[in-house]
Amino acid sequence: MKHILFCGGGSAGHTVPNLAVMQELEGKCRLAYAGSSGGIEERLAKEAGYPFYGIPCPKLVRSLTPKNLMLPFRMVQSERRAFALLKELKPDLVFSKGGYASLPYLFAARRLHIPALTHESDLSPGLATRLTARRCKFVLTSFEETARRFANGRYVGSPMRKELFAGSPSRARAKYGFKRGTPVLLVLGGGSGSRTLNEAVRAHLPALLEQFQILHLCGKGSPLPNAPSDVPRGYTALSYEPDMASAYAAADFVLSRAGSNTVFEVLALRKPALLVPLERASRGDQLENARYFEERGLCRLLHERELARSDALPAALFSLRNDEALRARLEHTPVRNGTPAILCAIEETLGTL
Repeated sequence: MKHILFCGGGSAGHTVPNLAVMQELEGKCRLAYAGSSGGIEERLAKEAGYPFYGIPCPKLVRSLTPKNLMLPFRMVQSERRAFALLKELKPDLVFSKGGYASLPYLFAARRLHIPALTHESDLSPGLATRLTARRCKFVLTSFEETARRFANGRYVGSPMRKELFAGSPSRARAKYGFKRGTPVLLVLGGGSGSRTLNEAVRAHLPALLEQFQILHLCGKGSPLPNAPSDVPRGYTALSYEPDMASAYAAADFVLSRAGSNTVFEVLALRKPALLVPLERASRGDQLENARYFEERGLCRLLHERELARSDALPAALFSLRNDEALRARLEHTPVRNGTPAILCAIEETLGTL
């Protein structure tokens, strides 16, 4: 049985897609996850029941700081540890979902002549992908345009969990206590939450609840209402929802950040969405993703700075609710689940599983 080591992390966006692919390989391969010690990938991989191996993985800080001066030395140390781990585990393939936590493992795989694949989610390739592309057999991509940037690029789409497509709207609404007849707005701020988005939604709750019921996934660590008496009727707030199939099934509309994996899920499920991309403390990938789909008429875009305007968020959401043309375009969206094509690339690299 072939042994595949998945790596990547630093955020749920680098981890959850890996788990979607691993889910499809269960029983066909030996599977394990490697990442940064103590990172979110460690928790998620262990919760999913996979063996996890962690080492300290240095991260580039996107500002002028003395910490970056030590980065080359820390990277050498991390690669040495990754080299020792891969030499011990002897995987037949290393599959990377990117992020700084993948770098030591891909560098070590190259030295040990272990074949590797990497998947890039964003329209504009991240630093980890640019540094490791030539070390991989294929650079798999969510966007067709991204694949053309690499000699070994291959467009496959975004990996998605199959259970996301199996949710029941009626059961999901009952789960969250929503009534029939009033549309449900799903608010997503990412795994760790978005303070800016959370505060904007709560500031406009009375106006929004006139038009929507709201399922608000605030993110781990984000404060929730203190008592049931503080919760308006039609508003459900959770710090974390492992059952995203139900969250999506309950939703008629989505308000979200613009992380690539979430955007592809929302579009594949044909949910009209208002995207508020992270722009500060970011390389601009979320804004690029959101603009790409806005230009194709598949979503609405609201800049983060516009949230400060008193009526911007409610007005944008009410306009989204009434946009029948956008809803019609979503019915014909070319967005697809990339997991099957990724499995084909893995099989091609390894031979028959």
